[in-house]
Amino acid sequence: MTRVLVVDDEPQILRALRINLRVRGYEVHVAATGAEALEVAGRYPPDLVILDLGLPDLEGVEVIQGLRGWTRAPIIVLSGRADSVDKVEALDAGADDYITKPFGVEELLARMRAAVRRTGAAEDLPRIRLGDLVVDLAAKRVTRQAAVPAGSAGAADAGGPAAQGDDIRLTPTEWHLLEVLLRNPGKLLSRNQLLTEVWGPGYADATGNLRLYMAQLRRKLEPDPHRPRWLITEPGMGYRYQPSPEPDAG
Repeated sequence: MTRVLVVDDEPQILRALRINLRVRGYEVHVAATGAEALEVAGRYPPDLVILDLGLPDLEGVEVIQGLRGWTRAPIIVLSGRADSVDKVEALDAGADDYITKPFGVEELLARMRAAVRRTGAAEDLPRIRLGDLVVDLAAKRVTRQAAVPAGSAGAADAGGPAAQGDDIRLTPTEWHLLEVLLRNPGKLLSRNQLLTEVWGPGYADATGNLRLYMAQLRRKLEPDPHRPRWLITEPGMGYRYQPSPEPDAG
């Protein structure tokens, strides 16, 4: 089921879109402010965003920039601003399409379908290998593949890793943090950027949260959490996901 986030400060539009989209089989979440939109997106990462530019707290462009730091989900701007300057600014910030109010629901639905086709369905999201782990971003699942052949004495005697096919359970916040990192391979992400994108604008100084969740991810995903291979700390700056230099042996 495609998850849609609708962001608009007009209650009647939120209500109308929530009803129309749910009837058509979409999972719908709504937000009336920019800060709420970033918070909801963090809890329920959207497959598509419908965004009004005229929000009471943040400019719509700021919301686009916040989302684009960690997600490639299509963003369709739905705004009463018809000026071409506003359209260009929104598209340059990372929006995929722009519809001017008033609008027709059928046109919006067609634009949504086209945006999803262009960016790829959820099933097209990558599967990433971390040693003997496979991270499936579409299914939001981490599965351990046998690090040594099944039945080998070495695995049994050492207590070995979990059996092939076992899932590594992550909390929603751990998932969100991991997804932000994996979608930016090799890129340094600052602590403030990660905190804002995962926890929301009010948590930019909550560095303890970030250290705690990074430690939890390393315990679950890294062979040696104290000497991480993939989830790297850049002291005084932030964190990065460092892909393996070559594909891991199957």
